[in-house]
Amino acid sequence: MSMVEIEELLRRNEQSDLLRFSTAGSVDDGKSTLIGRLLYDSKSIFEDQLDSVEDASRRLNREGVDLALLMDGLKAEREQGITIDVAYRYFSTPKRRFIIADTPGHEQYTRNMVTGASRASLSIILVDAAKGMSTQSRRHAFIAGLLRIPHVVVVINKMDLVDFSEERFEEIREEFSAFARKLEIGNLQFLPVSALEGDNVVENSERTPWYHGPSLIQLLESVYIAGDQNFIDLRLPIQYVNRPTRDFRGFCGTLASGRIRVGDKVVALPSGKTSRVARIATADGDLPEAGPAQAITICLEDEIDVSRGDMFVTENNQPQIARDMEAMLVWMDDTPLQPNQPYLFRHTTQTVKGTVAELRYVVDPDTLHHSDAQALELNEIGRARLQLYSPLLVDTYRRNRATGSFVMIDPLTHRTVAAGMISQIGRTGATDPQAEAPTSKNITRHRGAVPPERRHELLGQKPATLWFTGLSGAGKSTVGFALEKRLMDMGHACYVLDGDNIRHGLNRDLGFSPQERSENIRRIAEVARLMNDAGVIVITAFIAPYCEDRDRAREIIGEGFFEVFVDAPIEVCEQRDPKGLYEKARKGQIAEFTGVSAPYEAPQSPEVHLHTDRDALEASVDRLVEALRDRGLLPRS
Repeated sequence: MSMVEIEELLRRNEQSDLLRFSTAGSVDDGKSTLIGRLLYDSKSIFEDQLDSVEDASRRLNREGVDLALLMDGLKAEREQGITIDVAYRYFSTPKRRFIIADTPGHEQYTRNMVTGASRASLSIILVDAAKGMSTQSRRHAFIAGLLRIPHVVVVINKMDLVDFSEERFEEIREEFSAFARKLEIGNLQFLPVSALEGDNVVENSERTPWYHGPSLIQLLESVYIAGDQNFIDLRLPIQYVNRPTRDFRGFCGTLASGRIRVGDKVVALPSGKTSRVARIATADGDLPEAGPAQAITICLEDEIDVSRGDMFVTENNQPQIARDMEAMLVWMDDTPLQPNQPYLFRHTTQTVKGTVAELRYVVDPDTLHHSDAQALELNEIGRARLQLYSPLLVDTYRRNRATGSFVMIDPLTHRTVAAGMISQIGRTGATDPQAEAPTSKNITRHRGAVPPERRHELLGQKPATLWFTGLSGAGKSTVGFALEKRLMDMGHACYVLDGDNIRHGLNRDLGFSPQERSENIRRIAEVARLMNDAGVIVITAFIAPYCEDRDRAREIIGEGFFEVFVDAPIEVCEQRDPKGLYEKARKGQIAEFTGVSAPYEAPQSPEVHLHTDRDALEASVDRLVEALRDRGLLPRS
């Protein structure tokens, strides 16, 4: 290979995108062998490394080359002083660069898995095909959901021990999927693999003719990760004010999320002062714009007072300034959590003092059971109410992983004692509509003399709420009204609760802030439940952008809740937009507009996923009717 070809190869490699992924598995699930096989078969091992593994294999009387020994060097690195017990390995293919975070699998190293997976876009969870799901498999799935890792790949390993049985593969997939539906897991995929023999690791195996998906390396090279970053919420925490000369004043920081361009109007929080970006400087020269995770220095057109810990945001999309919040904590210290004791909370570029005012509950990752506790022990996970002495600029973790997370530090020893993910902001209990008790204590629910079965018999159906969610313009109302007509023609009682119609009446007093959107959804869920009590099939057509609000609606409505993701690319939604709302939002004329200046959190495991950009309207309605029949809500004719 010539020098020119080498330079071109290095240039392409540098410009290819980077996928960070973590691996997790129980002690005997074959994780080290899988990583070794992945590196070996993708030709990502240097000759001296391979020679060392061959020598070690001979000394240990192993048959052939034991690829699991490739990880021994990483374990030795840990013993030589790496403070966090996670090993990282870099490799690349012509299509993509990768960083593997190899995390320990045992329960006592839960804190290490959280550390290694916290920045990952994809998590590989190994399951032994012979043993099936274990307590650790459930723990790993729970943590992947807790950290909101966008992509989870379940590698069902050691398929050679079960004769590459499709039946066994499907059995484990169904069990894992059933557990995952209780969690917040996004894109979930399953692979049958024999890491020891290389089946479906790099090349597709002839021994699994029933599996038609990609191999592991093909999946890692092709998984779509551009959408994993938050390009909507501009959050630039200021780390340092750089003034080397009288003529230069720049604000340095790593862009946590969003995009920033020269000429953009920005707001400095907490002061609220505004200016425009005059320049974006980096070590490699000026940029016209910057995106998430880029270290930049911005210069403003105006002289405004900004210091370390402040944050640049946009005018119509701002974090909340709060001292009271609830968070999920992963405890990482041998000394248990002590409520009402002072701790340091490090969030972006700020560090403030505060306390854990109350430990709400501890979660058992195996059963997902919540139990009361007075303390949080090492590697335990729980929900706590925090009270900070100074306010922070925060989002919920669900909305923004960068500004929704923090670490807790012991002020005496300066040890990191916990990792936290903000789940609710504000004075909890009073601001959570689902938790609020009725204003009056002198009211009681009444039940009539007509049992639900009588209504089912009379209407020839079981009640349900089909909760349509999707971007504006995705086709929620169109599909909803078409389904309503089809069901009415079939003789069934149903009704569409449309977002615009509801805001003309019942919810005309609500705006579009996250809090008002939550209240909008709560009210609709209560109305839908009452209509379900009357035996009616309800179809709702709301954007409902936040998973937390839809989960709350599911809790209110109960067994009859049926989530339908009406999906279309935002470009298609904008083309369909008859009211010109997207154009107005992009001009800044509409604040908090989903998909433009406010985020949309796609459903993780909807009962039905419609693609209205490629599926005909009648075909979508057919799918919904069939889904209702499959659930026993409609009789089969």
